[in-house]
Amino acid sequence: MTSSLAFCVLVLSATTLALDNGLMRMPPMGWLAWERFRCDIDCKNDSKNCISENLFKDMADRLSEDGWRELGYIYVNIDDCWSSMQRDSQGRLQADPDRFPGGIQNLARYMHDRGLKLGIYGDLGTHTCGGYPGTTLDKIETDAKTFAEWGVDMLKLDGCYSNATEQEKGYPLMSQALNATGRPIGYSCSWPAYQGGLPPSINYTVLGQICNLWRNYGDIQDSWDSVLNIVDWFMTNQDVLQPAAGPGRWNDPDMLIIGNFGLSVDQSRSQMALWAIMAAPLFMSTDLRTLSSEARAILQNKAVISINQDPLGIQGRRLLKEKSGIEVFWRPLLQSASALVFFSRRTDMPYRYTTTLASLNYTAGTYKVYDVFSGQVMKNLSDTTAFTVSINPSGVVMWYISPSENETDTFLQSDFHCTLSSVISPYLIHPR
Repeated sequence: MTSSLAFCVLVLSATTLALDNGLMRMPPMGWLAWERFRCDIDCKNDSKNCISENLFKDMADRLSEDGWRELGYIYVNIDDCWSSMQRDSQGRLQADPDRFPGGIQNLARYMHDRGLKLGIYGDLGTHTCGGYPGTTLDKIETDAKTFAEWGVDMLKLDGCYSNATEQEKGYPLMSQALNATGRPIGYSCSWPAYQGGLPPSINYTVLGQICNLWRNYGDIQDSWDSVLNIVDWFMTNQDVLQPAAGPGRWNDPDMLIIGNFGLSVDQSRSQMALWAIMAAPLFMSTDLRTLSSEARAILQNKAVISINQDPLGIQGRRLLKEKSGIEVFWRPLLQSASALVFFSRRTDMPYRYTTTLASLNYTAGTYKVYDVFSGQVMKNLSDTTAFTVSINPSGVVMWYISPSENETDTFLQSDFHCTLSSVISPYLIHPR
């Protein structure tokens, strides 16, 4: 299959119906508490790291002051363990009064004042996964209204302590209830992850009309094995998952764990590159207050972010899985451009991989190539010219490629801020 034919196939597959709330036309970006901070509620002995309004304000300050917001990282998302163990006298959810003394509405205002958005967590069951009050079917409308009144901008609805019948009813009902509030609230569903993530249990055409993004698979852990497990599942099932994604409806392989304890620098680049190829939401779950310079450089790489945020919103695919342990991934982008990732599963030493663009289904012609991590540029690479990339163990080489005759392509210019601004600026309007 030629790259142009493959591109047409992917475009056609990305035109199925999506949730009509106008939100998340590109993969959402931000920060999410769970993987790094879990359900730490011991504010007496661990005040800096416990799930409290202070933690979320700290992360909001970092996003707004350290250059993250301008790159598109605009969501600050609360996960489990934020609420009181009881609903209030009117049956509404309420924040833990000791850890969130100002309440969620004031926390949302804190985010909005800084040009950020607030996400919150709920669970379609009797209890959340952490044992806090859940959103049973009879509470869906009440909780949707409560979130809207608080000024929440995104809801992740988990599925612990619910069954398949309740999920089949509840996830669409919450979508309707959120839209009925009149407030734009992005909607993340965990429905597929609880039903195996694949047809016939999951109808992705229907799901795309209900949710803006969805968790297909299990939770990520702070380890390279966990990242590989997720990548393997997504690529094994790419023929089903790839067509489901598109503007306003995204497969979510879970959080970025870059900057924590389980990944090397090369492995961190690999996660960032592969998540960009998959058009995945980019939710960091790390301590932004103590982030290393290496992790920051990866997470703030403007070229990788631009690829992730490409307006076409077409999820990429794995093209090749070589016996040598090298895998090649491809994603079509705006203006006839594309991204390639050469990924090594080897553990011994850097591997020199030789191929041609023609071998990777590129059409005849010459191309401009930008290496997004090294910054190196090749201006006239023919489709038939052999090239060699050296890939570190568990590492990647990631290329942005555009036809040489594409004079309108601004991506290869030295400053990616213009490209990012044109893509992201419509989404930086201060929410109210």
